[in-house]
Amino acid sequence: MKIRILPFFLLPILLLSSCTNDSTDDLVSFDPNQEVKYSTSIKNIIDNNCLQCHGSTPSFGAPMSLTTYEEVKDAVLNRGLIDRISRTEGSTGAMPLGAQRLPQVTIDLISQWEDEGLAE
Repeated sequence: MKIRILPFFLLPILLLSSCTNDSTDDLVSFDPNQEVKYSTSIKNIIDNNCLQCHGSTPSFGAPMSLTTYEEVKDAVLNRGLIDRISRTEGSTGAMPLGAQRLPQVTIDLISQWEDEGLAE
């Protein structure tokens, strides 16, 4: 009986642990006086935290790719990306799915990028 139940517990854990943001590659220093650009700041954050699900072929139920500047810009302007990454960890629609919430400094940097006009 225990062996039959085990796969039902392991499958959700496997799916939820596949989208993570445990990389230190995207750690950023936040300077509100410096212009934020996609190519120098935002791309690295997206690559390290989102592409596991939002790759060129989206997986794990992700609705769109975030591999290009245009796709990320569209996600900020039309798909609520900043709202989704700003939600409380574990709340409905929070991103990254099943992973730790991004550090507030990272969310602030993406918000600054939007406020400054989404420079490429």
